[in-house]
Amino acid sequence: MKAWQVTRLGEPADVLELADLAVPAPATGQVVVRVLASAANFPDVLMCRGQYQVRPDLPFTPGVELCGEIVEIGDGVDGLSVGDRVLGGAALPHGGFGEFAVMAAAEAFGAPESLDDAQASSLFIGYQTGWFGLHRRANLQPGETLLVHAAAGGVGSAAIQLGKAAGARVIGVVGGPAKAEIARALGADVVVDRHAQDFVEVVKAETEGRGADVIYDPVGGETYLRSTKCIAFEGRILLIGFAGGTITETALNHALIKNYSIVGLHWGLYNKFAPELVSRCHAELTALADSGAIAPLVSEQLALGDIPDGLQRLADGNTVGRVVYQAD
Repeated sequence: MKAWQVTRLGEPADVLELADLAVPAPATGQVVVRVLASAANFPDVLMCRGQYQVRPDLPFTPGVELCGEIVEIGDGVDGLSVGDRVLGGAALPHGGFGEFAVMAAAEAFGAPESLDDAQASSLFIGYQTGWFGLHRRANLQPGETLLVHAAAGGVGSAAIQLGKAAGARVIGVVGGPAKAEIARALGADVVVDRHAQDFVEVVKAETEGRGADVIYDPVGGETYLRSTKCIAFEGRILLIGFAGGTITETALNHALIKNYSIVGLHWGLYNKFAPELVSRCHAELTALADSGAIAPLVSEQLALGDIPDGLQRLADGNTVGRVVYQAD
């Protein structure tokens, strides 16, 4: 089979090499799938750089999220069959940026028939992160105002749709007109182009000075610091990641004075400590997809040979919507 491998650390365009490899065999509790589609995610970029909390041994094939057809099942796997179309996380080092991949059976879920392969490959990480963040960690309520940063990105785009499905009023912050159009298409009630507007002032104006009840922040750095200027009384700032590259140090007395919560989310820990909640989340996401309330917005489909360029553009912030490797 052909697959992209990271043989040294650096920028995706520099370190990904196309290799001819044997089709992997499943270990106990694993399945091998023929990759139908694999969505590009920022963790793929960080793993290429050696900056992610998960650091596979070299060489490895990235592609942490995929949709595939099961072709072989390992020992100790129940409830799955050869031929099943599944989505979920890859078991590295055999990620989704190749013709075949390995998945832990516990993280392989039935792909909704309402979604095509590219959409299904984008339903796992971003939407599970959004569901756990908005519902379990922030307890988002109907009628509340949700501010979403990086609203045209992978996790941000999911948060817009999940926020709307929960009955919230959603303000999306993006960088540039093209990304603004994506946020509007996803259903954001108000869209802020951060290159042309101050999101703090927009939020205050849209909420009559009260601020956002929940702020969904996958960026960090200065974006987080500015967010503290427009968080509502008893608001919740959700820390999703640090795509901006800076891990902020903050004065905690500000949270005390303004009576807001700073809430962290490491979604991957639920797979370890509460896998039953991950299954429940997938069931709810499937129902939302089948009802038409959510659908990953795939803006670009890549051939196998285009993966390094597409992942590098994601790394550089030059993509909109979801960028997905689509198998032939």
